[in-house]
Amino acid sequence: MKKFLAIFGILFLLCALSTAPAFAAKPVDADGDGYNDKQDCNDADASINPGAVEICFDGIDQNCDGVIDEGCTPGTCTDNDGDGYGDPASADCTYPDLDCNDVLAAVNPGASEVCDNGIDDDCNGLVDSADPACGTNPHAGNTWNNYPADCMGCHNTQFNEMADSTHYKWVGETTEMANANGTLQGKLTNAVNSYCINILGDWKICGKCHAGRGLRPDDQAAGLENIDCLMCHNEDYALGRTRIADGTMAPAIADNPDAADLAILDGYTQTIAKPTTQNCLKCHANAGGGNAVKRGDLSMETISNTNADFDVHMNKSASNVQCQECHVFTNHKTIGRGSDLRPTDDVARGSEVKCYTCHTGFEAQGGHAAAGANRTDADDHVLHVACQSCHVDEFAKVATEMHRDWRFHHDGTPADGVSGPGHPHVEKAANLQPEFKFWNRTSDNYLMGDAAVIDPATGFYPTSRPLGDLNDGKLYPFKYKTADQPMVSGSKELLMLDTLVYIGQTGDAVEAIESGLANMGYPTNEAYEWVTTDTYQLLNHGVAP
Repeated sequence: MKKFLAIFGILFLLCALSTAPAFAAKPVDADGDGYNDKQDCNDADASINPGAVEICFDGIDQNCDGVIDEGCTPGTCTDNDGDGYGDPASADCTYPDLDCNDVLAAVNPGASEVCDNGIDDDCNGLVDSADPACGTNPHAGNTWNNYPADCMGCHNTQFNEMADSTHYKWVGETTEMANANGTLQGKLTNAVNSYCINILGDWKICGKCHAGRGLRPDDQAAGLENIDCLMCHNEDYALGRTRIADGTMAPAIADNPDAADLAILDGYTQTIAKPTTQNCLKCHANAGGGNAVKRGDLSMETISNTNADFDVHMNKSASNVQCQECHVFTNHKTIGRGSDLRPTDDVARGSEVKCYTCHTGFEAQGGHAAAGANRTDADDHVLHVACQSCHVDEFAKVATEMHRDWRFHHDGTPADGVSGPGHPHVEKAANLQPEFKFWNRTSDNYLMGDAAVIDPATGFYPTSRPLGDLNDGKLYPFKYKTADQPMVSGSKELLMLDTLVYIGQTGDAVEAIESGLANMGYPTNEAYEWVTTDTYQLLNHGVAP
């Protein structure tokens, strides 16, 4: 045991030293190319850095050696991206046309213009809507009254893909759970956490962030027309969407719209784009009941952030990485999952988003030194320390929830129904240091109906635990938080307090507990007690330079 503690202490100290600033003005890697601003001759362009390949005759010093077009001679033609188009196109070249971008193979004179990506894909000097190829909007005839039938007319395959995704089903296969691995798990059914506990009895409120038009995905009446394309494919629609009087999900103006409202709604159906960070954050930043409440590394401020220290990847002034550039979608299924979540959306690809997909070679010993990184001591730890442990050394840059107590309302008054419905009392904090734990990428997450067992290490009842040790996994950063919530005394099951009663109706914790007991199949007078639960949640976002 002493030997283990000594090893752990040394490892943790080395990691801490590698994250501590060596001087006040810490080097910045604003474009996320692996080279800081003291090494990179252009820290606003990830294609320009000391490790880049020089592109001939473009007038740019790609590899930062101080020589423009190094090694290039007149008449030399290149095809660095292998797309069949040269740079330059000249009498000495056999390529048919000049390639306006010899780094991206998808950009060349023979390509088709992609109308919403800000790139001149076909090299005709015109970008997106300025290109005649984008002069006709294929969605111009769509109307709100015929939504989503207009979409289904062309995209029936995509509707079926979405219907089979975790984003829509809210359950999925489990491949990395110690608890009932290989079964269907998810927030729609059996998932329990230390925030809103469980969805049982409260589709009305908890379902507001579902990518559907109002019905539960397992409702017999929910066909493909229940899928809400616009939630992911129109930013303004996503931000304005809520549950309206008839129970459907739509912008508030869809409730008895007049002609002006219909014009706006029609506009949503006619303005279609790929998902953006704004679409994703509408739900993922507001999970748990408000901005930055749940994750600790995601907030609505990320949408307009221009500070690399806030998030070096998702900042508008430099990298401007969109969520799906890391969470890559294939047939409407994606990769990436928090340690406290259960389903693996795309079983074939797994759940892990690997940093070295972009930061090639950094996962290997010697990788940082080979790339000319400012700090190379990280090479000593890459086999046992995850990238995030050094690069997410602080979280809650916008205050996040650290404790929740369902016995009291948000303002601290007793949840006895006197002051009406509302959210439970929460304690928030900002600018926090993570908890570090070894994790082998499997988790033991509590499921509805389990007998809760105290974790002797914390003295509380866990809802999620990352598994692993020094010899099984890597050191990762986690948010650790607690909650006071009810438990059935006899069975030791965590009690599925009815959040609709609590948040949306009376605000009386006792009534919410009694309704929850009934929903679970217990008599309403079943004995219960208040206990403290806790959870660990993986931190991935908010990477600093």
